[in-house]
Amino acid sequence: MKYLFCLLSCMVVSSAGVSPGLAQDKLTIVAPASEAAEGLDLEAVAGLFKDTKSLEEFEKTLNDPETGVNNLDLNEDGEVDFIRVVEETADDTHVIILQVPLGKDDFQDVATIEVERAGDDDYNTQIHGSVVIYGENYYVAPVRIRISGWPIIRVLYRPGYRPYRSVYYHGYYPRWWKPFRPVKVTVYHNRTVKFRSTSFRVTKTGSVKSVTRVHYRPRTSTLVKKRTTVTRTKDGRKKTVTKTKRKKR
Repeated sequence: MKYLFCLLSCMVVSSAGVSPGLAQDKLTIVAPASEAAEGLDLEAVAGLFKDTKSLEEFEKTLNDPETGVNNLDLNEDGEVDFIRVVEETADDTHVIILQVPLGKDDFQDVATIEVERAGDDDYNTQIHGSVVIYGENYYVAPVRIRISGWPIIRVLYRPGYRPYRSVYYHGYYPRWWKPFRPVKVTVYHNRTVKFRSTSFRVTKTGSVKSVTRVHYRPRTSTLVKKRTTVTRTKDGRKKTVTKTKRKKR
């Protein structure tokens, strides 16, 4: 994805300004889990969300191998992870969490879809990628379009609406879902093109201001966190450097 390309470009520029000996003495690089960003294209997720009619349907479509949007394998067991959908709300603000259960009480939030009412028949939305997987301030937002006509928006703001919380967890999955193997990144990108459009763009600035009203604490898997990059200089100061390591399939 674009994020990883930019990340790698920054690494090259940074390395060019430091002598080989100094770089080797100062930094110890640990391979991160940020390559997982290649397994879930948030622009494709945005396209999928736009056309869905309920969060239950969204959860099913997101995990359908025929749809092909989910290609995540966070624990690298050779099978695509099931992404469950959990919703938290406060007043007219919704936070829809895309979460992978990797074990008992071990969860990794991959992204959140955040929606707020900005006025009469006026709404804002964005997808916010997990900092562990997508890095700081990675958002996907609609561009120059009104979202009030989306089927899912009408559902979220209908009278008497109750937040959706998936009943599935690690070891307990729906009957319609069976584990399947991830595909190569090039194949994945080719099959998610149909869900991407110029209606969405990646940005570093969030637009849903009321999201802080929702009581939501991101869940990070201990397994995934171990693969994030934290480097330390010899003088004790912390510095973050990202290195991507592709697992051969």
